[in-house]
Amino acid sequence: MDIQKYMIPCMNKSLFGVDCLGCGTQRALLLLIDGEFAKAFYQFPAIYTTLLFFGILSLHFLDRSRNYHKLIIALALFNAILMIVSYIYKMTNF
Repeated sequence: MDIQKYMIPCMNKSLFGVDCLGCGTQRALLLLIDGEFAKAFYQFPAIYTTLLFFGILSLHFLDRSRNYHKLIIALALFNAILMIVSYIYKMTNF
């Protein structure tokens, strides 16, 4: 089964012809599942920080006894900066 046929298209790229900040996330996730860690990073450099962010966010909802607010905010800011820097790099070099 070719799962790439069922991927959600980027609306920004479909409408305007320009990649968005999250373009490549689905392909990078599939590469991670296939064990292609370096290719996943090349496809979308923020894949690892995004997964870490969602992991901590899920811990926040599952474990109410601990306070994850500062960690969530720090990871969100770091992830956003990484996404913006990698987007600028991708747009200027490709």
